[in-house]
Amino acid sequence: MNKKKIINDPVYGFISIPTDLIFDLIEHPYFQRLRYIKQLGMTHLVYPGALHTRFHHALGAMYLMGMAIETLRNKGHEISHEEEESVIIAILLHDIGHGPFSHALEESIVAEISHEDLSSMLMSKLNVQFGGKLTMAIEIFNGTYPREFLHQLVSSQLDMDRMDYLNRDSFFTGVSEGVISSHRIIKMLNVKGDHIAVEEKGIYSVEKFLIARRLMYWQVYLHKTVIAAEQLLAKILKRSRELALMGETVFTTPALSHFLKKPINREAFMKEGHHLEMFATLDDTDIMAAVKVWASHPDFVLSKLCSDLVHRELYKVDITNEAPDKHFIAKLTALAVEKYSITEHEASYFVFEDVVRNNAYNSGDGNIRILMKDGTIKDITAASDNSNLEALAKTVKKFILCYKKELVSG
Repeated sequence: MNKKKIINDPVYGFISIPTDLIFDLIEHPYFQRLRYIKQLGMTHLVYPGALHTRFHHALGAMYLMGMAIETLRNKGHEISHEEEESVIIAILLHDIGHGPFSHALEESIVAEISHEDLSSMLMSKLNVQFGGKLTMAIEIFNGTYPREFLHQLVSSQLDMDRMDYLNRDSFFTGVSEGVISSHRIIKMLNVKGDHIAVEEKGIYSVEKFLIARRLMYWQVYLHKTVIAAEQLLAKILKRSRELALMGETVFTTPALSHFLKKPINREAFMKEGHHLEMFATLDDTDIMAAVKVWASHPDFVLSKLCSDLVHRELYKVDITNEAPDKHFIAKLTALAVEKYSITEHEASYFVFEDVVRNNAYNSGDGNIRILMKDGTIKDITAASDNSNLEALAKTVKKFILCYKKELVSG
């Protein structure tokens, strides 16, 4: 079979699949599942074009990784063909553990387990199925391979994952503030002391990357309407699980049923292999099929939440720098109890608070290193003459209050 395929990507043009092993991994059901998981969850309810998938994104990151390895080789760094294939596999599979609607439901489907844990577990299963050919890729992914810079290309503050998703999410949402010079940044990469560094002449492209990341967070990822939709979806899953555990009949697909109708803790998930196999069949369609059916469920709370999501009647979201007024929350809760004839506990599905955090750059967490012309290394915040970068390193915390608009409008 001819495995030398070319994929037409709307962001980068033609992408070649570099090796037979990588082709076989892309063909595997674990990876094909990513076609049915949207990259940006519920963001399409704000930006209608944001319907691209994790499958799209993984292929884009694979392409950028190939370019990064070629750049480093051209600068005299020895990287074997096995290391090249392994680091490309590590970035290709970095998101394989994402569940349906990704970050919106990360804690709702399997509590206490991150998508990184799940990616690692699925890669280990693939390694068994492929006769140990993924061992080096897993070591690079986990940061245990001796050459640290390879891991940094997969996971750091300037990795191929971020490079791709900023450009791709910008392309599909139409939010031009996210466009970054990924090709230029990659061409400026070098290795110094086994760490990835950016040559000094690439400093302005890195500054733009950090600013673009901050703008994309507030304009796209933490847009108040995106938050409203994702909170609504999380509350739907919480209510359906609450009903299922009380013995109520709740429609589910087999894969969703496995996680909804009996709580599975981290220890059980790690020990018992069938949980992972069931997870590997879950995608966005399981959730949306259930939501459409639950819209006519006899439980008022579940049916209203689902009907509101289907018809895009989302929460009103107030985002503030200070915690919301407790008296206002109590008043809204009382209005919900009265308007919907429900208990105070049930009203917490219609009125609740939360917090969101955003920082574009974590100084100290795998710093972005700038390789100066004299051969010294400086952190981006020290090397840059842009005082705004210091501010980007601070975590911004905002409070959110979600409630149904009809509670205050009539």
